[in-house]
Amino acid sequence: MTLLIFGAAVFLVSVPVFIEAPLVRALPALSLGLTGFWMWLSFSLMSHHKTYIWGDLLYGFSWSWLAGSIYWGWLRWEPLWHLPVEAIGLPFAIWCLQRNWGKVGNWFYLGSLFGTVVTDIYFYLTNLIPYWRQIMIVEPEAVPGILQAALVQVETPIGQLWGVILGAVLLTVGILPLARHRNHWFAFGGAVLSTILVDMLFLAAAMFA
Repeated sequence: MTLLIFGAAVFLVSVPVFIEAPLVRALPALSLGLTGFWMWLSFSLMSHHKTYIWGDLLYGFSWSWLAGSIYWGWLRWEPLWHLPVEAIGLPFAIWCLQRNWGKVGNWFYLGSLFGTVVTDIYFYLTNLIPYWRQIMIVEPEAVPGILQAALVQVETPIGQLWGVILGAVLLTVGILPLARHRNHWFAFGGAVLSTILVDMLFLAAAMFA
């Protein structure tokens, strides 16, 4: 079961890259409205013993989906708003964990949030924020040129050094909890480690732009 949860966590972190990102660009209100559907589905699954754990995981995913819909739908032009919006579910996650409720979903959300924090820290440390802002305001045909310029920044010694350091942080934080063989730790670890996968996809997109 733990491996299934790990795989599901990886999948749910990767989903926004391929599904939510284009949807929220074209139909932000629809993307935001889908949060209600995810929440409804999660509680429906949690109402049955056999599917409780999947509803629990989907509950945590709903917070990530909500944050992504709000930020990328209406606030994507300002990187400074990214982390505050992504952390929208943090108070609820802490409140639930204090009451030992929804451990799988809430730890999944915390793992996803941690990965986002580390990625954003990399953007700030390597001065990639200006490229972020440019991509959000230019026409689509101008994006490849900006990505190529950002790639040059990534390939500098400082960019590579911080990439190695923060990548090691993600690997360590993602792998160590797996030794505990608990469902919620596998959800957390899967969410953290999949951040590396998503970041590699963005790097590949910049390389082949």
